[in-house]
Amino acid sequence: MKIESLQVSVETLPLIKPFKTALRTAMEIENIMVSVKLEDGTEGLGAAAPTVAITGDSTNGIMTVIEEVITPHLIGRDIENIQVLSQVIQQSCVGNTSAKAAVEIALYDAASKRWQLPLYQYLGGKSNELKNDMTISIDTPDEMAKAALSLIEGGFSTMKIKLGKDWKSDVERVSRIREAVGDQIIIRVDANQGWTTKQAISIIHEIEERKLNVDLVEQPVQAHDIDGLKEIKRSVNVPIMADESLFSPRDALRLLSERAVDLLNIKLMKTGGIRRALQIADMAEVAGVECMIGSMMESTISVAAAAHLATAHPNITKIDLDAPLWIKDESFEGLQFKKDQLFITDKPGLGVKRKSSFTQ
Repeated sequence: MKIESLQVSVETLPLIKPFKTALRTAMEIENIMVSVKLEDGTEGLGAAAPTVAITGDSTNGIMTVIEEVITPHLIGRDIENIQVLSQVIQQSCVGNTSAKAAVEIALYDAASKRWQLPLYQYLGGKSNELKNDMTISIDTPDEMAKAALSLIEGGFSTMKIKLGKDWKSDVERVSRIREAVGDQIIIRVDANQGWTTKQAISIIHEIEERKLNVDLVEQPVQAHDIDGLKEIKRSVNVPIMADESLFSPRDALRLLSERAVDLLNIKLMKTGGIRRALQIADMAEVAGVECMIGSMMESTISVAAAAHLATAHPNITKIDLDAPLWIKDESFEGLQFKKDQLFITDKPGLGVKRKSSFTQ
């Protein structure tokens, strides 16, 4: 079945409250949607989130690359050969991983619909349930502790704390949250490249000495600083996870071969789509390194793709897919959040559709 057309559109979705990290503060997100149509009328949906501070991809850039660079290579090709289509997308241009991810998600949605399978089964998985975490934005220690207590009331047992903007106060942020939530809650720390190697080692040592029981520390130093990651990993006991340092399978190969980190965080907007994300998870599994699946501040469409991928791959053991919970009025449905449980549907493809109550 051949690809007949590909359309791109964009919508702005306000957030319930500001999302603050060491890299940026977001009040709203722009959701770039891709619709692929096959000859028989089957539609595949994909989406991208522009995150200039991380991927370098802007809204106009993503849309232009999809319309003018990627689409001409796909029209008239057979949807059944998804591996070749993925290669075509990756070879269409350098970089532009968000645009590539949006198109590839749409193709996987259409392909799995053709086989009348939910995407996670098309990828070889059997479960449609995940245990999710929830993120706490950077704020004062007291405000972050209040946010943590609110998450517990909402049924979350795992939380990810954003740090890295004011390193001198970061241990106090972790301490206040641990004091507020007790010992049974899982706390993960994400510095978003906000520390130097020396600062990271000092902070993590203090976290360890104060027995704050942190599950992992994500991307403590700049993305390019692989030597820094290695030094931190050698110096501390808390597991270190790469995020912004990991875009491609080539990045994964270096991180794994140099034993630079303990964990990898896979995000579709960085990998350029599902196929390369699967490659990274496979490589990490061979190396004995577990993976997290995460997302940028994205909408239901692309987060659903990440969730399907997570349920399908046994080496993706940690889930960080709370982005739709930050959106004030999401335009698509298909993911079900119950406290810290995330469920995907058993409908063909991604199982997402536009809400009947939503008007553009």
